[in-house]
Amino acid sequence: MDKSTQELIGGYLVKAEDKLGVAQRLLAQSDFEDAISRAYYAAFYAAQALLLSEGLTSKSHGGLITLFGLHFVKTGKVDKKYGRFLSNLMEDRQQSDYSLFSGFDRSDAENAVTEARAFVEEIRRLLKAFL
Repeated sequence: MDKSTQELIGGYLVKAEDKLGVAQRLLAQSDFEDAISRAYYAAFYAAQALLLSEGLTSKSHGGLITLFGLHFVKTGKVDKKYGRFLSNLMEDRQQSDYSLFSGFDRSDAENAVTEARAFVEEIRRLLKAFL
């Protein structure tokens, strides 16, 4: 892998960690919808990093979910629970960002942040060799 790709992977992981920190701060402020949204983006950037490690990129959120599932979950490289986390986080992010009344509460936001944290940690573990 070339140095430029390694730097991009590292950059995606930094962005993932940043979004996770924002999600945690928003949760602490009881801003549940935005905490859920930022939690998704933490997982999104981590997934982008993992895709890039295999020369893959996605131009859409749905494409990212599909590529992640095909190249990492279905192949057994990543436990299927992480595929569920990513899909659930995306669905919740869409509802929190676009629904007038999302109905999300503290428990939902805590769950999103917990899943995003686990997802980012797993991706960071898998990418350790590239960093």
